Amino acid sequence: MIPLVSICIPTYNGSAFIGEAMDSAITQTYENLEIIISDDSSKDNTLKIIESYKDKTDIPIYIYKHEPNGIGANWNNAIKCAKGDYIKFLFQDDVLELACIEKMVEVIHRHPSLGLVATKREFIIEGAPTPEIEKWIGTYGNLQSQFERQEKLTVLNSGLFKRPDFLSFPRNKIGEPPTVLFRKSIIDEVGYFDENLDQILDYIFYYRILKKYSIAIINEPLVKFRIHPAQATNVNRSRNISDYEEYDRILYKEFLRLLHKSQRDRLKKMFKKPPITKRRIINKIKKILGK
Repeated sequence: MIPLVSICIPTYNGSAFIGEAMDSAITQTYENLEIIISDDSSKDNTLKIIESYKDKTDIPIYIYKHEPNGIGANWNNAIKCAKGDYIKFLFQDDVLELACIEKMVEVIHRHPSLGLVATKREFIIEGAPTPEIEKWIGTYGNLQSQFERQEKLTVLNSGLFKRPDFLSFPRNKIGEPPTVLFRKSIIDEVGYFDENLDQILDYIFYYRILKKYSIAIINEPLVKFRIHPAQATNVNRSRNISDYEEYDRILYKEFLRLLHKSQRDRLKKMFKKPPITKRRIINKIKKILGK
């Protein structure tokens, strides 16, 4: 029997585009699927639209209501509810190409050393392209431009951390969650998405995988990623929510030994406490005693 893939769709007030997302899910060429909806108390017709798809497909569609507690909590709830061997995220704004899951499963099944496989993406731009959108695409359009070659499949391992340009933009070298498929079993080893983070939780999750497993990127756009003002990234930016100040701290705690020497030295200067000398101890005692 072919492995079960769980298409995980975290939702919140997604009625504008959820129909397109669902259409792309139920028309996949891959045969063994389930669709997991984790909804953060939508107030619009999102769930009503999703319910209507139960009469359009034989693919099981499960809807789980979730108490809002950040995007990471909703993503994790979808994973916890999934029964599949593989997790394939699909966001309510985005679209999968017909053979997306079939091609991704074929790659990860053929390479047992892989923990995750990603794919290139195309963009759906809502409205007229603005200078900000064009700048964003110029920076983040090809996340692997620093290291990819002319090959159908780019395979990454922990050696990626050693590159001098590893921490240069774009920091996310893999892709947004709708571009990836991973083995559910790796959650037992690397944990879930970090719910304390808002902006960098996806690529911190990928980094934790990369410490233990290889990651492959299919150099073919199998996902259409929608860009519009209501995206979570833009919402977070407008609210001044950013966890980039935690980024260096996480790198220091979890990835220091894997990084290029220049980055190790930089992080040590930031976080390593000075050694406790005899003179410092004496001075500290004098301060306590008020001398």
